[in-house]
Amino acid sequence: MLTFQAQFPNKWELFSFGISVKDVNVHLERERSEGISSPSRVDDSTLLNPETHSSILDDNTKTESRLPEVNGENSDGLCFSDGKSRIDYILVYRKSSSQSEKREVFERNIRAEGLQMEKEASLTNSDVIFLKLHAPWETLCRYAELMNIRMPFRRKIFYMHRRNKFMSRMEKRINKFRGWLPRKPMKLDNNTLPDLEENESFTAPFSRSRIHHFNIHNKDTFFNNATRSRIVHHILQRVRYEEGKNKMGLNRLLSNNSYEAAFPLHEGSYHSKNPIRTHGAENHRHLLYECWAWWGVWYKYQPLDLIRRYFGEKIGLYFAWLGWYTGMLFPAALVGLLVFLYGLFTLDHCQVSKEICQATDIIMCPICDQYCPYLRLSDSCIYAKVTHLFDNGATVFFAVFMAVWATVFLEFWKRRRAVLAYDWDLIDWEEEEDEVRPQFEAKYSNKERMNPISGKPEPYQAFSDKYSRLVVSASGIFFMILVVIAAVFGIVIYRVITVSTFAAFGWALIRNNSQVATTGTAVCINFCIIMLLNVLYEKVALLLTNLEQPRTESEWENSFTLKMFLFQFVNLNSSTFYIAFFLGRFTGRPGAYLRLINRWKLEECHPSGCLFDLCMQMGIIMVLKQTWNNFMELGYPLVQNWWTRRRLRREHGEKAKASFPQWERDYNLQPMNAYGLFDEYLEMILQFGFTTIFVAAFPLAPLLALLNNIIEIRLDAYKFVTQWRRPLPSQAKDIGIWYGVLEGIGILSVITNAFVIAVTSDFIPRLVYAYKYGPCAGQGRAGEGCMMGYVNASFSVFRVSDFEKRSQPRTNGSKLFGEAVKYCRYRDYREPPDSAEPYSYTLQFWHVLAARLAFIIVFEHMVFAIKTLIAYLIPDLPKDLRDRMRREKYLIQEMMYEAELERLQKEKNERKKKKDRAHHKEWP
Repeated sequence: MLTFQAQFPNKWELFSFGISVKDVNVHLERERSEGISSPSRVDDSTLLNPETHSSILDDNTKTESRLPEVNGENSDGLCFSDGKSRIDYILVYRKSSSQSEKREVFERNIRAEGLQMEKEASLTNSDVIFLKLHAPWETLCRYAELMNIRMPFRRKIFYMHRRNKFMSRMEKRINKFRGWLPRKPMKLDNNTLPDLEENESFTAPFSRSRIHHFNIHNKDTFFNNATRSRIVHHILQRVRYEEGKNKMGLNRLLSNNSYEAAFPLHEGSYHSKNPIRTHGAENHRHLLYECWAWWGVWYKYQPLDLIRRYFGEKIGLYFAWLGWYTGMLFPAALVGLLVFLYGLFTLDHCQVSKEICQATDIIMCPICDQYCPYLRLSDSCIYAKVTHLFDNGATVFFAVFMAVWATVFLEFWKRRRAVLAYDWDLIDWEEEEDEVRPQFEAKYSNKERMNPISGKPEPYQAFSDKYSRLVVSASGIFFMILVVIAAVFGIVIYRVITVSTFAAFGWALIRNNSQVATTGTAVCINFCIIMLLNVLYEKVALLLTNLEQPRTESEWENSFTLKMFLFQFVNLNSSTFYIAFFLGRFTGRPGAYLRLINRWKLEECHPSGCLFDLCMQMGIIMVLKQTWNNFMELGYPLVQNWWTRRRLRREHGEKAKASFPQWERDYNLQPMNAYGLFDEYLEMILQFGFTTIFVAAFPLAPLLALLNNIIEIRLDAYKFVTQWRRPLPSQAKDIGIWYGVLEGIGILSVITNAFVIAVTSDFIPRLVYAYKYGPCAGQGRAGEGCMMGYVNASFSVFRVSDFEKRSQPRTNGSKLFGEAVKYCRYRDYREPPDSAEPYSYTLQFWHVLAARLAFIIVFEHMVFAIKTLIAYLIPDLPKDLRDRMRREKYLIQEMMYEAELERLQKEKNERKKKKDRAHHKEWP
């Protein structure tokens, strides 16, 4: 503990304000070169009162990892006109606005809180006024203490493990061998692209009384830009603009158009004339663009510490989760591709496909009324081969694998989140108590009761009022779900009507593939309906959430999130559920078809099965949805910003934009979504559902998701860095309510995949035939040779003369087959027309049904048992992190012990001095 004592002379004082010791068992990072350093000199200007705390601070001391000074910083619009005061926040309003009195009171109260401000008119529109805000050092210190912001106060202690000579020699040889190997291509090169983070330090809540303990080499850079903006926003949310307890906060002024926009500034341009590898980064935004948002680094890991430093912990956690999800998709995509390749390579050996392709003598019954002709079973050869690619022996294994994968993904994400929360000082961070929403206060200000925690009066919502609103909201949700079901019902009717239309089409290609054409057009129409209903759902979710009158912002956000997810999930997957579990299941049989409104015959599956329709539905919806989302996320802001630049060039010349200050350039960018990261999370959660819920029917879904996410990460990065105004940095410990949604999807995926394998695919009927009715019956084996005769056994016989009049085909098949068709075949297990009980179910039907039910029960119990076991075996905290946290506790105990020894020693020395002083007084 000698090293510890040398670095911490007064440990009791350090312990008294709640230190957080982290990562004490790591080696000392090598110092960065002086030429590559932090953008703090560009980002942070000198404060207005540099003489403050001069006894504590050394303003001439250079911080570590500093970037070279950029000439003309003041002209970039990062400071006030004096060139010293750093702009921490921007408010924008119009002079023509009618809310001038509220703004005047608000700005007067802003000055009273200690913020400095400066106004400047826009260069492009004199009606637009920019209000620049700057927080002086004293204000930052006061509110950092009130907000309990953790700041670094001592460098970390680094311990080197003692090694024996043999291990040291082995380590040197291993390092020498590693030097011959190429560098990891996915790692960022810290020599040329440093992360610009300070060396890891102990952190503690900031305290002005103990300011001399903190690492304040330069007070201009002690609070980084994100922290400064967060402090200013905290102040603005608590400033009044009128008399009255509800008349306060920037959000209210934005909602009543007193101010048009509010945002922190970007740290300069993301472009540079000089290469970053030779001249270094000019600012954090430039560095993020070069090592994260630029398309050339799509294969590298994300610089999460830089993202967190620039955008805050909440956005940093989103990109950390997205990166983790994308990385976990690699094994899922690989296994799914192997399953698909297995089906491709075994295609020529599949006995069922062979029999279908060779069944030229089997005549199938028409799949629709009147217009559909008789067909040979061999005409379904291509569809049978395509179905085998997705419905083969590896399907069950892949379904179990994906269920286990979803559990492993969530469990290991909890471990990853714990590490990030520890590294980012979020382990002990708790969200502030949510303030009551202004709308709730305005609605229930007449009824108050005492808060049992704070002891202060607060608005109160009666029990009857609260639950009556919840009932109305639930009724609205139910009604919207009925709207989705009605839309699916419309698609079903479209499919029923269109299949007959395509069967009578003049173009032979469409006529011969009427069922595929029907499915393809129905999926495209369904996609259009999905996109239209999504717009309606957002408005309905807002209306219902506001109708509920949630008390706090977090309650409002959770309620809105659940509604939007439920609406969009049902909207996106309802037609897929219909195809997977209802298509072709309730059609009846030839001669006794079930009909909608006693008019339209329900659609049947293709002779090769319904799995082909499900694969087409998932593939088209997934590709179209992801393409549309990527266009709306990046294409729309690009088009909007391009149009703005074009207008400015037309009005002010080609070089006008280069002379704009930073606030003007940021104002011309697009604001972040009104719901923050909601749209980003929702898109990925819905994709996760597509990847897991019906993956047994579409093994390529993880591969498509992986390819999309590799693009999605860079699209979101490019959008955040270049196309959007800088969002307000905020803190968060995890991804919030979305984790519970992911767990729910993981449970649902087990159930749906069990039903897809048992009901939609032909896996169970083939298994029953191989063990019970095939050539190998009773022998305990089920190879391809045991499937001989399966196709003939799975089709029943129908006598054409038993057709209903409205189902009778217009042609009797004599042109195609040379003679009139007397008997045709259909997919079912029924007795022949000449039996004692014609068209009744055979014993094989009941065997298959029992096997399907048994498979569902066994599959679900087995997979849920495996999921539970894996969740139990994988701890939420990694062992090394747990050891580091225990080490932290040990060090704190040592600090307390040594601080107490120092106190006792100090008291002993004081008593000795008093005794010596008294002895000297007695001397004559």
